[in-house]
Amino acid sequence: MLQYIGKRLLQLIPVLLGMTFIVFMIIRAIPGNPAQVILGQQASPEAVASLEAKLGLDQPWYTQYFEFLAGILTGDLGESLRTRAPVAQEIWPYLAATIELAVFAMIIAVIVGVNAGIISAWFQNSWFDYAAMVIALVGVSMPIFWLGLMEQWIFGIELNMLPTTGREEVRNPVAAITGLYVVDTIIQGRFDQLGEVLKHLVLPGIALATIPMAIIARMTRSSMLEVMRSDFVRTARSKGQRMSLVVYKHALKNAIIPVLTVIGLQMGILLGGAILTETIFGWPGIGRYIYDAIGFRDYPVIQSGILVVAFIFVMINLLVDILYSVVDPRIKYD
Repeated sequence: MLQYIGKRLLQLIPVLLGMTFIVFMIIRAIPGNPAQVILGQQASPEAVASLEAKLGLDQPWYTQYFEFLAGILTGDLGESLRTRAPVAQEIWPYLAATIELAVFAMIIAVIVGVNAGIISAWFQNSWFDYAAMVIALVGVSMPIFWLGLMEQWIFGIELNMLPTTGREEVRNPVAAITGLYVVDTIIQGRFDQLGEVLKHLVLPGIALATIPMAIIARMTRSSMLEVMRSDFVRTARSKGQRMSLVVYKHALKNAIIPVLTVIGLQMGILLGGAILTETIFGWPGIGRYIYDAIGFRDYPVIQSGILVVAFIFVMINLLVDILYSVVDPRIKYD
């Protein structure tokens, strides 16, 4: 297993190198001059040229690229062209916010999706099966921005039950330690703040969880139907074991592999694709951070943000591969 993990980590090097080059070149193709954006449209050509030289934007593209790579190897992601703050320090609070939201959304998606898929397979062709699959189809097809606005209108405005924007109560801010507010409030024993943080997570978490929840439910149902027809399931039922024990102990364990694959892929997609949810709910996450940086042509922030998200994505895939052998001992990595 350790050899396999080491081999996979080595394979990440060309993947990430290719990602840095592609992102670097695409960003340079975006119309607009960062120096001009920073100084404004009324700035003189001399001022723009001076700022370009100061920021190193007057150097050839390959020089800028190799300087960027050298910085990554030393843990230096550069400085934001807009705030002049080190990106490595500035990016973490935004990344932590997105990780917290994505994990919360995935917990909802896994709990609801897996159980809905199991019950649909258990009671195949029942009213619950049809209803769950229709809801799953609607969930996959429903635009996140529409669902988010409906949640804000119903639960935030009409019922006044849940907050509609931000991560915390403005009048009672969380003292950040790790950047993960749920963890920080538990560490500090501030359970009043924990309740507020969880309330702020509910609406964006549900909106973000809708699509992966539907995909997980459909995949779980399909996988469970195949396993439920297996000989070992019929044998377990013939021995008089409770149906719930047969389903959750025997069938689910053998049907979980494709579901794990979907969960891993959806987790990576949530981290990189939460920008709509973050924009609607005013969530200060990595998606909005990169989006704002694109508007300012902030090259170091865009490059570093996409690279960090890509690295997390491939690490999640590696974790899923390791979980295969944990869940199913028949899978061996030589």
